[in-house]
Amino acid sequence: MPNAIRSAVSISLAIATLSLAAPALAQDAAPAAACPVQEFAMGLRYQQQSAEVRALQLQAYALARANLQAAIAKAGDPSKLAVVSDLDETAIDNSALLVRDMQKCHVYDVWDTWSDWELRGKPVPIPGALDFFEFADKAGVAIYYISDRFGEPENKAATIATLKELGFPQVSDDHVLLYGTSKAERRAVVSKDHQIVLLLGDTLHDFDGVFRKAPTDVKRAEVDKNAAHFGADWIVFPNATYGDWSTAPLTAWDAELVVK
Repeated sequence: MPNAIRSAVSISLAIATLSLAAPALAQDAAPAAACPVQEFAMGLRYQQQSAEVRALQLQAYALARANLQAAIAKAGDPSKLAVVSDLDETAIDNSALLVRDMQKCHVYDVWDTWSDWELRGKPVPIPGALDFFEFADKAGVAIYYISDRFGEPENKAATIATLKELGFPQVSDDHVLLYGTSKAERRAVVSKDHQIVLLLGDTLHDFDGVFRKAPTDVKRAEVDKNAAHFGADWIVFPNATYGDWSTAPLTAWDAELVVK
């Protein structure tokens, strides 16, 4: 076959192949466009399945225990001390709900499926959580769970029942402080009768009201200002599944793509 004819045939075959592939490529792209929550898939996989997150969670609770032991050793009366902990993605793992919502193409961070999860869902303890809280309880330290779970009576009763079923200590109406006032206000209530020696959480407003609803750049600056707290009396847990950061712009390397 002459080269000119061979080239023409090759071009025609290539065009035909691309034409056949285009609908398939469009079909692959369509689900991503129609299901924007799919962009959370890697974060959910990391949070739920990675050994690295499990290691970070165990590490966080080990650090919390060591720091609490030190605080107890300094205290004359451990009953005057308090640990304040968030619940979701700090003490209990709700990733099954988030995965279900993602698979149903439901944007889960508008929180309209969360109430049903609180009533009927089955979260599991974060690795290391039960051992830590049992240690704090046996040491005579007060434990308060401050969470933005729904505070309506039915939801609060369900959250308390869930925590008791999972084996968390000091679970009662006055030790489980749910959404209503800000977390800073609820921490202030605890501070009236106790010295808060540890704060545990996965979002920064679990630690200080300055972070609440602040822009990402402000939060980053405040993190630097408060660096001495992290790993000391503030213990942060990994959460790659939701947060204010999820819509933050990304910074890319400004260089030509070179593939070798």
